[in-house]
Amino acid sequence: MRKSKLSPSLLSADFGNLEAEISQLDPTLADYLHLDVMDGRFVPNITIGPFIVKAIKKLTNIPLDVHLMIVEPEKYLKDFIDAGADILTVHVEASTHLQRNLQVIRQLGAKAGVSLNPATPLSSIENVLPDLDLILLMTVNPGFGGQKFIPKMMDKIRDCRKLIGNFPIDLEVDGGVKFDNIADLEKAGANVFVSGSGIFERPPYNQTMKEMKAKLSGA
Repeated sequence: MRKSKLSPSLLSADFGNLEAEISQLDPTLADYLHLDVMDGRFVPNITIGPFIVKAIKKLTNIPLDVHLMIVEPEKYLKDFIDAGADILTVHVEASTHLQRNLQVIRQLGAKAGVSLNPATPLSSIENVLPDLDLILLMTVNPGFGGQKFIPKMMDKIRDCRKLIGNFPIDLEVDGGVKFDNIADLEKAGANVFVSGSGIFERPPYNQTMKEMKAKLSGA
């Protein structure tokens, strides 16, 4: 069983006090920082770009888990890795040449991830498993924080864990991850948990993360 990890999503943090928010996160509890990059085209929201990622990188030693929800991600892979992305995830739906994008991410020195929207079948990534370090299953429709977990996604998590088999790939889930369902998500097969409102709307953050990790057998 792969180690279970928490990835607090800064989408739910107070961007007016971002440095203070990040400083409250204990690196022994927050395994990654999840940064959602949205372009207003692939998803109906606009968030941050490489300059903000670079600024965040200067504030913390926590590895940056950067999730590109943008069209034509191939144009920006180097920019985000140069800015400090330790893990860079692209969407299968936005990548015409998915295998090439994953290959480039690894060549540039980051871990390569692929994300799937709720309605996207797992068959879309069967042929790129050797090129992956992480699979990110969206368990809400992407674009906005604070949404409720889609119950049907529990079956998709189980099926994805079976698909991964013996490949050394982390299975990350993002959307509606809370204190009261994180243990069930781990049992289904996930081992990396993105939580935005589940952490940032439940201060103090470190106590919340401790309580979440206490629910995880693999933490």
